[in-house]
Amino acid sequence: MTAYERVTAARDKKRLTSLDMINGIFTDFLEMHGDRRFADDKAIVAGIAYLENMPVTVIGIEKGHTVRERSMRNFGSSHPEGYRKALRQMKLAEKFKRPVICFIDTSGAYCGIGAEERGQGQAIAENLMEMMTLKTPIISVIIGEGGSGGALGLAVANEVWMLENSTYSVISPEGCASILWKDSTKAPEAAECLKLTAQDLMELKIIDKIIAETDLLIDGLRLQLITSLEQYNAMNTEELTTQRYDRFRSI
Repeated sequence: MTAYERVTAARDKKRLTSLDMINGIFTDFLEMHGDRRFADDKAIVAGIAYLENMPVTVIGIEKGHTVRERSMRNFGSSHPEGYRKALRQMKLAEKFKRPVICFIDTSGAYCGIGAEERGQGQAIAENLMEMMTLKTPIISVIIGEGGSGGALGLAVANEVWMLENSTYSVISPEGCASILWKDSTKAPEAAECLKLTAQDLMELKIIDKIIAETDLLIDGLRLQLITSLEQYNAMNTEELTTQRYDRFRSI
């Protein structure tokens, strides 16, 4: 597949969403709402669940499937209150020593006037800072689009994984083509230049694992999460945060 074919696959409406992953992998998921400051952003779902017998905090950027769901979820583009809701749940996870698992699928954070007025940039920056020193394991999985700071706001983790047909980039191919060539139809060419596929990013050591998209995706991902979290749960907090810090310094 070409890079742009993978972009198209990552945007497919039939693709599994964060809620599909959460309901398939975890049990007893209890969703938490609101950031205790402004509102409940439905573009981000967050709560507690069990991974086998392990209590975990799960956070996901949700796009939805139908037109009504996508509109309600703002097409997966979160407002600042969504990132603050996510951070609130991460801090609770740290307090109660629960690992954090993030599912990412967004074209980018919402860039409307209201979001900017309420501190979109600050909310994402605060997540980056707090996640770097969070004293509990974090694994982030890009399951569709991983767009710009909207994705990075949940991707400061001990390990970042990608589904094989997902993408992770500072900008969309269309946006890049519009800026560089004033022609969005050159998006396929831009996609090749951006090195946004899982295969490219694995080679560049930006991500740590590529997850094959087979019929056994849910079961396979569950087992890999259990194995990795058992390894990180065995670390003390200093080892955990040092590993995360060194990972990003190497990039």
